[in-house]
Amino acid sequence: MSETKQYRVLLYYMYVKIEEPEIFAKRHLAFCKELGLKGRILVAQEGINGTVSGTIEQTDVYMKTMKEDPRFDNIVFKIDEADQHAFKKMHVRPRKELVTLRLEDDINPNQLTGKYLEPTAFFKAMQDENTVILDARNDYEYDLGHFRGAIRPDIKTFRELPEWVRNNKEKFEGKKILTYCTGGIRCEKFSGWLLKEGFEDVSQLHGGIVTYGKDPEVQGELWDGQCYVFDERIGVPINQKTHVIVGKDYFTGEPCERYVNCANPECNKQILSSEENEHKYLRSCSHECRIHPRNLYIKEHGLTEVEVKERLQSLEEETAIKQA
Repeated sequence: MSETKQYRVLLYYMYVKIEEPEIFAKRHLAFCKELGLKGRILVAQEGINGTVSGTIEQTDVYMKTMKEDPRFDNIVFKIDEADQHAFKKMHVRPRKELVTLRLEDDINPNQLTGKYLEPTAFFKAMQDENTVILDARNDYEYDLGHFRGAIRPDIKTFRELPEWVRNNKEKFEGKKILTYCTGGIRCEKFSGWLLKEGFEDVSQLHGGIVTYGKDPEVQGELWDGQCYVFDERIGVPINQKTHVIVGKDYFTGEPCERYVNCANPECNKQILSSEENEHKYLRSCSHECRIHPRNLYIKEHGLTEVEVKERLQSLEEETAIKQA
């Protein structure tokens, strides 16, 4: 029997009216710090969205205290066991929106949202031939893992999704649309936007990918790869039956589930890379980033100009041989 882990990661959100989010955020930060939690929480007039990590005792107190507030008595916490904190610091920030869509006419998910499907119903609906599965996340999240057969939106940020859908309307017309995201919060608004846009049959995965992976019946089936999370874990497993790696090494195309940030701070692109290739390519996505004067990999490893020149020359020679 496996030993119980001492830490937890809580993922949660709730669309509910919060007056004076700036004041709420300031007080909530003090409360979280007093408890010893670490994480990232966003607060807006439309609600709260957070991921925090802490010990079992700390997270128990946090959940109990939150539910004692009448505004959050129905809040759902998704709980992951962890070996340690998933964050370095604690941030609680006021925002205009919980998820940045920047719609001209905003959507209130409590008034308009797609039909909720529990994991078993979603699993069944995915296998309907008249259904399209639309990933409501960014391209780099999709690249680490996604539902089998899901459409990959060519977007870097959530606010680009509506325009992308409008430009690719032919993929969805006359179809049943299933949409999903990590914990469910993005789909609450996005599915509502799809309905407003004129799509008639729109459903969303209730509780998101994280809930789907923990469901005792479906056990994450039809999910390939890992689920991208916005903390130090980067990726978490979902499919409890079979694990298929879908991520591809940026440099070689080989199976890979390890994300790093490009060493050029002005680029900072997330790339999938093995440890070997990270060192070989100076953790940089291009030649321009490798020779950038502020390259962090060079600084971190204390490489001299001569050493950098040798590495770059070796890469050039290897490329020339491949192209010959």
